Amino acid sequence: MKYVPHEYQEYAKEFIVNQNISALFLDCGLGKTVITLTAIWELVLDYFDVRKVLVIAPLRVARDTWPGELEKWGHLQGIELSAVLGSEMERTTALNRKANVYVINRENVEWLVAHGKWDFDMVVIDELSSFKSHRAKRFKALKKVRPIVRRIVGLTGTPAPNGLIDLWAEIGILDMGQRLGRFIGGYRERFFVPDKRNREMVYSYKLRDGAEEAIYGLVSDICISMKAVDYLEMPDCIYNRVEVAMSEKEMELYRRLERDMLLPFADGDIDAVNAAGLSNKLMQMANGAVYDENGAVKHMHDRKLEALEDLVEAANGKPVLVAYWYQHDLARIRERIGAVELDTTEDFQKWNAGEIPVAVIHPASAGHGLNLQAGGSTLIWFGLTWSLELYQQMNARLWRQGQKEIVVIHHLIAKGTLDERVMAALEKKDCGQSALVEAVRARIGGWKDGHGRTV
Repeated sequence: MKYVPHEYQEYAKEFIVNQNISALFLDCGLGKTVITLTAIWELVLDYFDVRKVLVIAPLRVARDTWPGELEKWGHLQGIELSAVLGSEMERTTALNRKANVYVINRENVEWLVAHGKWDFDMVVIDELSSFKSHRAKRFKALKKVRPIVRRIVGLTGTPAPNGLIDLWAEIGILDMGQRLGRFIGGYRERFFVPDKRNREMVYSYKLRDGAEEAIYGLVSDICISMKAVDYLEMPDCIYNRVEVAMSEKEMELYRRLERDMLLPFADGDIDAVNAAGLSNKLMQMANGAVYDENGAVKHMHDRKLEALEDLVEAANGKPVLVAYWYQHDLARIRERIGAVELDTTEDFQKWNAGEIPVAVIHPASAGHGLNLQAGGSTLIWFGLTWSLELYQQMNARLWRQGQKEIVVIHHLIAKGTLDERVMAALEKKDCGQSALVEAVRARIGGWKDGHGRTV
């Protein structure tokens, strides 16, 4: 396929080429992978500035997306890619293979640093937000070798899905603490104050006055951010709430669990040991089934399954993608409507070829990098998630460049349950995320003021 880049893609590619540290906060569908591969092609084969590149990505993205994009674009000929995946023997063999780009899943970064010969002069972290925890083993492993990496690129569409506190580790792994400080304690003290706490235990932090702008100013020289709606002819996207109502008897069980954190049954109780556990159980109950203390599934109702069946029937043969959260939901969905689970490379290919009328997928399996827009334009959230990042990324599998239809995203919401609060939280968090994206937006073509004038 011939590559005719958009203006923003050329801008982003040059941004990577012209500096040793870069972070691209690009919305899904803007082509982060092809932009980065084009920059790598120039650095390796044109400028001879880079010899060996390591790409760290989620497993399915490493397995499918990077090799797929390399084959898709004709202008990338000459780049050799080796996928460092599978068993230890397979990974070792892949590392010994002669290539320009080596792609590894993020779970094996620790193994690579500990057992492999580290001779990469450029690193690309595809999904930078997966390095938001400075306590994670992958973060600590990469931090050890970061000083000997000359060039590093971070890619993500959601740089701070849970607030700017996450940005310290992500920017720190790129610039080794130059901009936001070398220690998380100093970063928190400088820009945040404790928010929710229980005596000495602090559960969350809120920004000090003026801190948001200060943080953006510190990182703006290495970051560019673009929203898809500003640069692409994106299809319309309709968000729809489909409410279901449990019976009074079912709601009484729900309220009892909510109040007592326990529902006794002869063959195994449904109990919650803490607030997080209770949230989990209540969301399961809203979906229609709950795991008891023995791991067995307690069936509660079929309200969402009935609504799902109606939506699939209303699609009238048009492909439908269903997002589920719990394994018992997957089993019940497959039994009720005969949905095909998307898991393997072959599954994704069949979906995009239009060969699967109803598919079901877990958001964590489709969160980053997978292109599913060719297979359909209707997404149904059977059960919701507290993760804004997974929610946005899942939606962006269909609502992205190349989608030819209006995208419809349905949310099945059980009235009077935690579903309503989760939906409200997702919508509220999106405002904070948009503020970050807006603050470091690349000024391509200038800004538009309130009257539509370029400034």
